[in-house]
Amino acid sequence: MSGLIPYLLFPGTAADALDHYAKIFGGEARLFTYAQAGRADGPGDAIAHGMLVNGPVELAGADAAAGESTVEMSGMFFSLLGAAEPETLAAWFAALAEGGTVIDPLQKRPWGDHDGTLVDRFGVPWLIGYQG
Repeated sequence: MSGLIPYLLFPGTAADALDHYAKIFGGEARLFTYAQAGRADGPGDAIAHGMLVNGPVELAGADAAAGESTVEMSGMFFSLLGAAEPETLAAWFAALAEGGTVIDPLQKRPWGDHDGTLVDRFGVPWLIGYQG
C-alpha cells in the first residue's frame, strides 16, 4: 500500500463498482466474498473485501454488512489532478461520467489549468484535471 487509499462501503454494488473502476483506470479488481471470508453478517456472495491493485489508482471497498452505512459523500471529491497524461485524464473523466452526473465539465480555467467535477454512477464525486 502506498498511502491514503479510499475504502468505500457499497449497498450491494461493490463487485460492479470495483470492476468498473478497473476497466477505467486499469489494474485488477481483487474480490473476496463474505463466504470466502467466513463472514455471516451479509449474503455469502456479497463482497466482504475488494481492492483495485496494479494500476495507477488504488481503491478498496466492500458491500456494507447489516447495519453499516453505505458511501455517501458531501463536501469532498476524490482528486486525480495531474495523476496521468492529459489524454488519459480526459478519458477517465468521460468514462466516470457515463451513468453519473457531470457537475462541471472538464474545461480550461482562467488560470490555464484544466479540470472538471462529476459524481459517478456509484455516488462517488471526482475532481479530474491537469496543468496547462
